[in-house]
Amino acid sequence: MHGDIAAKAAPMIAPMPPASVPDPRPGPPHGEERELGLLSVVAPLFNEEGTLGELHRRLTTSLAGLPLELIMVDDGSTDETPRLLAELAYAHPNVRVVTLSRNFGHQAALTAGLDHARGDVTVMMDSDLQDPPELIPTMLDHWRRGSDVVYAVRRVRAGETRAKLASAGLFYRLFSRLAQIKLEQNAGDFRLLDRCALDGLNSMRERNRFIRGMTVWVGFTQTAVPYDRDPRHAGETKYTARRMLSFSLDAISSFSHLPLQAATLLGFLFAGIAFLGIPVAIGFRIAGEFVPGITTVLLVLLMLGGIQLIAVGIIGEYIGRVYEEVKRRPLYVVRQRLNVPAGGPDADGDSALNGMPS
Repeated sequence: MHGDIAAKAAPMIAPMPPASVPDPRPGPPHGEERELGLLSVVAPLFNEEGTLGELHRRLTTSLAGLPLELIMVDDGSTDETPRLLAELAYAHPNVRVVTLSRNFGHQAALTAGLDHARGDVTVMMDSDLQDPPELIPTMLDHWRRGSDVVYAVRRVRAGETRAKLASAGLFYRLFSRLAQIKLEQNAGDFRLLDRCALDGLNSMRERNRFIRGMTVWVGFTQTAVPYDRDPRHAGETKYTARRMLSFSLDAISSFSHLPLQAATLLGFLFAGIAFLGIPVAIGFRIAGEFVPGITTVLLVLLMLGGIQLIAVGIIGEYIGRVYEEVKRRPLYVVRQRLNVPAGGPDADGDSALNGMPS
């Protein structure tokens, strides 16, 4: 009797369907590829009248059939580059020209182009054709398979002097030891960014910019593509030794505070040596074996003075960069836009405002 009642009272429980587990892998679902809506190619230019026509031809040829916008940033050119850009923009509606009010430097001009990019994929490259546009389809294949950042790594650097190669190698070795991020050696600014990675990069408005390091810092799925770099198509490099040194200092100070720590450790080291020398000097005085050494004292004082000046200089480099940040000056100022749709960044390169006239 009781068994019958218990049987009738027992509820019928249907088996629960297995819970769906989200795919932890970034990018498209497994087995699917991303679809390209619009590809933006950003190229800053400074006095590149000899390469502009060939750059446009090779880009349009290698990317034929793709939805494409070419964003050319004139970084205060003084040759025929502005006129040639205007002719290109008039003949090709997908060529966007952003003209800066003066020469703000390569990294600022590159930032201006990235700010104006509307594509769900953006490729940034130099305009001297050392970075081959024909590599972009390979980079796009990696993006379609799920990579958010695809950076090109130079196997061969044709047309560059031994001094340039040696200084570049020294910089990458030093940066890898000091920096808080891992930057692939011989990886330049030639890289592809998914929209999510580009939005993260564009949110970083620091003044002293090292964009190839910043694209590593934002994270996401990153893939390297090796290639052989060609010689410059025409003209001369705009990176003088002074600019390269300044660029290297910006890179290291942006991603490492180890130089400051090294200055502090040197201070503790020599302070410790001085304290250890006090009882030694007292012992010699008591034993009557103290011998005055003017030369030794002078050398020690000069050495300590030099170390102090070096430490002050390192601190000054960081303070100078902090000073540049707190002034909040714009990264760039735009003088003119051609074929740029409304709703782009404002003229000071600090924020995006809707309704900006083209």
